[in-house]
Amino acid sequence: MSHPAGHNPSHDWQHGGFTRRQALQAGAVGILGLGMNHLLGLREANAEAQPLGKAKSLIFIFLSGGLSQHDSFDMKPNAPENVRGEFKPIATKTPGLQICEHLPLLAQRSEMWALCRSVTHGSNEHSAGHHMMLTGHSYLPTGFDPNSPKRTDRASIAAIAGYATRGQQKNNLPSAVVLPERLVHNSGRVIPGQHAGEMGPKHDPWIIEAAPFHNMSYGAFPEYSFDHQIRGKADDRVFQAPQLSLPQGLGMQSVRGRLELLSSLKRQRRDLAQHAQVENFDRLRQGAVSLLTDSSVHEALDVTHADAKDLERYGRNSFGWSLLMARKLVSAGVKLVQVNLGNDETWDTHGNAFPHLKDKLFPPTDQAVSALLDDLQSTGELDETMIVMAGEFGRTPKITLLEKSYKLPGRDHWGALQSVLFAGGGVRGGNVIGKSDALGAYPTERPVTPENFAATIYHALGIPATAAWYDVEDRPHHIYHGEPIAELF
Repeated sequence: MSHPAGHNPSHDWQHGGFTRRQALQAGAVGILGLGMNHLLGLREANAEAQPLGKAKSLIFIFLSGGLSQHDSFDMKPNAPENVRGEFKPIATKTPGLQICEHLPLLAQRSEMWALCRSVTHGSNEHSAGHHMMLTGHSYLPTGFDPNSPKRTDRASIAAIAGYATRGQQKNNLPSAVVLPERLVHNSGRVIPGQHAGEMGPKHDPWIIEAAPFHNMSYGAFPEYSFDHQIRGKADDRVFQAPQLSLPQGLGMQSVRGRLELLSSLKRQRRDLAQHAQVENFDRLRQGAVSLLTDSSVHEALDVTHADAKDLERYGRNSFGWSLLMARKLVSAGVKLVQVNLGNDETWDTHGNAFPHLKDKLFPPTDQAVSALLDDLQSTGELDETMIVMAGEFGRTPKITLLEKSYKLPGRDHWGALQSVLFAGGGVRGGNVIGKSDALGAYPTERPVTPENFAATIYHALGIPATAAWYDVEDRPHHIYHGEPIAELF
């Protein structure tokens, strides 16, 4: 395959010993690694590589709907009443750093995490904001449709990170996973920015559908589910991760029911052995297929039956189960796991904001994120596992009441400012980057764009600044479009 004019292969993938051709081979791996005959060769070529960042894996916690910076990590207690809100700040373990009183567990662990209080972009619209923060691009692509994802959309951070780290993960696992659901609007339309976009469908991150769609219920079901407008539709969802299945064409069916798990595994092991004999799978393909019966993978997915102590620490709800699953997946070898804490617009607190944040959203988030930090620290994995928590935007400084829809006030969309939490992977805990004005409306120091945000993730995972992905016509596309947030490290 020829190189584009002016393209120097030696500039690509300098980190990790990847040549451009090896990178393309790595990018050809499917969900289970089938069809990649040179994986061991790539691993051997990579064996002595030194990463740019410290993180071997990353958990990207996404708060769809937009967390209010004023009511969480950038409180303004001296602002007017219609700006500061109902919550009071409390001290953290870090001198001089205060956060919301309803995040007490995170406050006690501030030495583990850092804040960026100056993330900013130019859109107040959900779909555009999702696309910007999930892809790391401040500008929307030509033909962007807020009502439907398109293949002309930018590739998601998860897809890019998955592409760039393929061949580095253990046990032929997918390199990028999104859980516990796709983000779908209550009308049924899928939110843009979640797939590989212009990279093509073969690079889409693997999605674990564990949380059934419900168009009028939000949050950490079953114990913390709620409806923004209290429309009275019962939430009877069950959190249940699907079992792994083979790609189409090998005669297998996807199995979703938990009760079918054991018999299906036995059946698939038997059938796979027959396929391996008949079709003469080579050694690497047999290794990839064996993923279906890897007990660590099935344990990671079946979190509702995890150890009782783990469930108590993380919480017996969709937030706790999701972060426990993410923790187990990165431990098993997945490079990037995006965790959607709540379905689309769960954090969209236009109204009833303060009771919903206090009683429904903050308790399971505070518990599950704190448990994740403790868990990783106790095993020594926090230093090599970065955690990032962000939404598509923040909320307006001024509190408003939309009387036709809500009984109590809230805040509207605000792309100009949000606070983002970073932890692990070499991040200096107790650190605050950036500053907002007195009303929490705009950055006054160190504005950080979605491009900087994405670059920070790529840098932490050891993806070199010269890295590119190649389209079907062998044209290179830069992965980095901004500088990482250097002050974090």
